[in-house]
Amino acid sequence: MNPIHKKIPVLIHNGKPVCESLIQVEYIDETWPGENPLLPSDPYQRAHAKFWADFIDKKVNVTARRIWATKGEEKEASKELIEIFKMLESELGDKHYFGGETFGYVDIALIGFHSWFGVYNKFGNMSIESECPTLTAWTKRCLHRESVTKTLPKSEKVTTFISQRLGVE
Repeated sequence: MNPIHKKIPVLIHNGKPVCESLIQVEYIDETWPGENPLLPSDPYQRAHAKFWADFIDKKVNVTARRIWATKGEEKEASKELIEIFKMLESELGDKHYFGGETFGYVDIALIGFHSWFGVYNKFGNMSIESECPTLTAWTKRCLHRESVTKTLPKSEKVTTFISQRLGVE
């Protein structure tokens, strides 16, 4: 149903495909507006949130994949990923969530990577928890949300899956 990339996820609503994760989140936010919108109503804050979500989508995803999917680049990719996470920590600052007190768009863009933290730690020979304590505290806050814990796979399961896929114990 993804006419260009032929990949998932694809959201089908009223028989029509909506492709790409961040676009789907925006679509959901606009189609089913609720008491707690995912994107801010202020145009500047909205653009700011979209910038950081795009940064996460492009930088975290590509860099993190190099840690486990390529040979010989793990160390460099690990350092780069930690720097990216530190930039995100700086953006988060002392706020509860990226949008302030409300879980929103940027939080959704990043929290899915939590399931991969074990993979990054194992194959990147790093400790996200010790290197990025602010991000780790944010992750724990997110994991207290039922919507997050019900949808994310456990980090251990993802690590086991990737280890088996790569033939590594």
